[in-house]
Amino acid sequence: MDEPMERIELETPRLRLRAWRDDDLDALAELCSDPLVMRYFPELLSRDECAAAMARSRIHFARFGFGFWALELKSDGQFIGMAGLAWSRLQLPFCPAVEIGWRLAHEHWGQGFAREAAEASLACGFERLQLPEVVAYTAAINEPSLGLMQALGMRHEPAGDFDHPMISEGHPLRPHSLYRITRDEWVALRRQALPVEPLLRNP
Repeated sequence: MDEPMERIELETPRLRLRAWRDDDLDALAELCSDPLVMRYFPELLSRDECAAAMARSRIHFARFGFGFWALELKSDGQFIGMAGLAWSRLQLPFCPAVEIGWRLAHEHWGQGFAREAAEASLACGFERLQLPEVVAYTAAINEPSLGLMQALGMRHEPAGDFDHPMISEGHPLRPHSLYRITRDEWVALRRQALPVEPLLRNP
């Protein structure tokens, strides 16, 4: 059996991306039973399904050291959702692959938290974990998430778009869009984002 990995946790200016705790279950169940939050998922999740998801996440952390973290506001410790990286469970041509994802309580939308968490996750993936690539996928009609993928510098790969194998035929959420970003692409984007050094002026 593999030795347990060191479990990574992250911080951003406003967020903690931390390991799951038993007392997160109530908040996670509330998040995943909210029709607004889950509008691009095929169904709401029950409390038992959320407990199972937490258990799978803990196993992923124990094996790989990373996963989908619980998101917590640094200002008051409030749980606001989840975000992070995980090995995709899908059996599709682009797999095995590490995917990035996020899910936030609707009252915290529009404040940049998802992007903040996603950028920290990508930095961890490419700097600390030295991943060669990260993928993202979602329902083709999920414009908010597609917009964030583009804002992160991920590129759409139309040839990789697919019908989700766990969603029934004819369901509007079955067609999925695939996005990718390689480590080299991410490094190049980071370099472009660096502030320009001011010109030195003679006194």
